[in-house]
Amino acid sequence: QVQLVESGGGSVQPGGSLRLSCAASGSIPSINIMGWYRQRPGNKRELAAVITTGGSTGYIDSVKGRFTISRDNAENTVYLQMNGLKPEDTAVYYCNLATDTRSYWGQGTQVTVSS
Repeated sequence: QVQLVESGGGSVQPGGSLRLSCAASGSIPSINIMGWYRQRPGNKRELAAVITTGGSTGYIDSVKGRFTISRDNAENTVYLQMNGLKPEDTAVYYCNLATDTRSYWGQGTQVTVSS
């Protein structure tokens, strides 16, 4: 089994920063894609940021320039640095790891941005 453990969520004021971490363990192929999805209140889950083993990244338009995804391949850990947070970033953030055959999910971590 592959397990993903997330940390770093919390409550911040608008304009603040948070860094999410997700550590994967288990039988993990050396080539994979890790990313962060989020589900905002009343909305479907959406992919916020993604990164390949080779370091190629992608972001949803609403977070470009504010969020940075990175990974440590040796530790099978992915990070999401979130700067300039806005109330609309409030969501449950889910870590995801995808291989050529399966995908795995973390339990979700709450991020709340409010005054």
